[in-house]
Amino acid sequence: MKAILFILGFVLTAISCRADVWEDREGFVDPAKVRAAAMIKPHPRQLAWQQLELTCFFHFGINTFTNKEWGDGTEDPKLFNPTELDCRQWVKTIKEAGFKLAILTAKHHDGFCLWPSKYTDYDVAASSYKNGQGDVVKEFVDACRAEGIKIGIYLSPWDRHEQTYGTDAYNDYFNNQINEIFDLYGPDIDEFWFDGANGEGPNGKKQVYDWNRFYKTIRERNDNCVIAVSGPDVRWVGNESGLARESEWSVVPATAMDQDDISAAFEEGGFHYDDISPEEMADLGITPYEYDDMGDRVAISAAEEAIWYPAECDTSIRPGWFYHKSQNGLVKSLSKLMDIYYKSVGRNSVLLLNIPPDQRGLLHDRDVKRLTDFGNTIRDVFGNNKAAGAVRTDSEVTGEDYQMTIELDLGSEEWINRLSIGENIANGQRVEKFALEVWTGWKWKEVVRSTTIGYKRLLKFPLQKAQKVRINIVQSRYIPEISSIGLYYSSLY
Repeated sequence: MKAILFILGFVLTAISCRADVWEDREGFVDPAKVRAAAMIKPHPRQLAWQQLELTCFFHFGINTFTNKEWGDGTEDPKLFNPTELDCRQWVKTIKEAGFKLAILTAKHHDGFCLWPSKYTDYDVAASSYKNGQGDVVKEFVDACRAEGIKIGIYLSPWDRHEQTYGTDAYNDYFNNQINEIFDLYGPDIDEFWFDGANGEGPNGKKQVYDWNRFYKTIRERNDNCVIAVSGPDVRWVGNESGLARESEWSVVPATAMDQDDISAAFEEGGFHYDDISPEEMADLGITPYEYDDMGDRVAISAAEEAIWYPAECDTSIRPGWFYHKSQNGLVKSLSKLMDIYYKSVGRNSVLLLNIPPDQRGLLHDRDVKRLTDFGNTIRDVFGNNKAAGAVRTDSEVTGEDYQMTIELDLGSEEWINRLSIGENIANGQRVEKFALEVWTGWKWKEVVRSTTIGYKRLLKFPLQKAQKVRINIVQSRYIPEISSIGLYYSSLY
C-alpha cells in the first residue's frame, strides 16, 4: 500500500462532508493535497481484489445449530452436526451466480473452530460431525480450489470461549491459529477477514490486539493475501445494508484505519438505512455517517496522511447472518439485490453477500434460486454493450479542473438506459464529477450526472435513442484515465 504524507505548518482536525458543499468551504481545500491524492495507487493485491466485484460470505458454525446470531462460547460442541454437508454445492452455486471469492466463518465470536485446531478443544474434533473426524475448513478449501473460486477465511479476533482472551497470551493463541490455517490449507489463502467486534471474554476482560503482529504473519506467509476490515487493505463501508456512499473514494485519510474507531463502529452494529433515501434524509436535516464523503477535497485537505483503502459492502441475503428456519420466507427479493448491486459494485466498491448454509450443511433452495436469478439478471442487463464497437474520440484536457470530453459514435441509433464507466485505478482515482449526454440530432442533451467513478460506476437513466453520446468530465483531480465505457438497454431493474 502506498501512502503520501502531507506536511503542514499546522494540523487541521479531519473533517468529512458531502461533495455538494465544496463550494461553501473552499477555504478548507488545499489544491496541492488534492493533486497528491490523485497520485496514490493501489497495491496489486488491492487492485486484484477490486476486480473481483462479487464476493460472498458463508456464515456457518455452532450458531447454525442453536438458532443464535452470536454464541457466548458455552455451547456444547456436540450440537454441531451437519447431516448432508456439501461445500461443493455452496461453491458451485455462487460460481454460477458470478461470484469470484468465498469467505468461510472458520471461527466466529463464540470461539468454535470449524477445523481441528491443536490450540483448542472447542472445535469440530469435539463435535458430533463425522464422530469428531471432520474438517469443514478443508472441505470448503477443497471445494473452492476444485471450482476455481478464491479462498477467504473469517477468523474472529473476539473469542468468548478462550480462557486466555484479555491477556497477552491470547495474541499468541490467535497468531498461532493464523499460522495453523496456512500450515494446514496451503499458502494460497486469498483473504483474511477480521471482524471489528471486540467484547468481553470469559474472564470479563477485553483484548488489546497485536494487529501489527497478525498482519506481519500474514504478509510473511502470503504477501498477496488481502487483509480486510480490521486490516490495512480493505475497509468496512460502515453499514450492513450492502450500500456504498454516493461518492465512494478509495483514497481516504489514514485515520480511517484506526482500529479503535473500527471496533467502536462494529459495537454499535454499523449503520442501517434500507428504508430511507438520501433525499428524505436531506429533507429531515439528517447527515448520517453513510452519506459523509470520506475522501472529498475537504477531508483530504484536513488529513496529515492519505491512503488507498477501498470499501467493501457487506450484507446478508436474509435478515440474519446465520441460518434460521423462520427466515426462509424473508430472502431478499431480486429487485432488492439488484438495487444493492448498483449501489455497491456500481459505486466503486466490492459486494460481500452472505448466504448462510442450513443445518443440513446445504444452501437452502430459496437462497439458491435467488442467487441464480441474481446472476442471470446481471448477465441479462449488462450482456450486450452497445458501445463495444463504438468509435471513441477524446478531447484535450483543459482547465484547472482537468475537464475533458469523450465522444462515442455507436455507428447506428441504439436504445440505451444504462451506463457503466470505469477509471484506470491502477494509476489512481481522479474523477469527481461527470455527466452523460446524447446527441438529439440538433443539440446535446444531458441525461444523467454523477460524482465519483473509481473502478466502476453504474447509472440508470431515462430511455434514449441515440447514435452519438459523450461523457463530460466536469471535475477531476488530475488527468482523467477512463478505461471502460458501457452503454446498455434493459427492461429489468
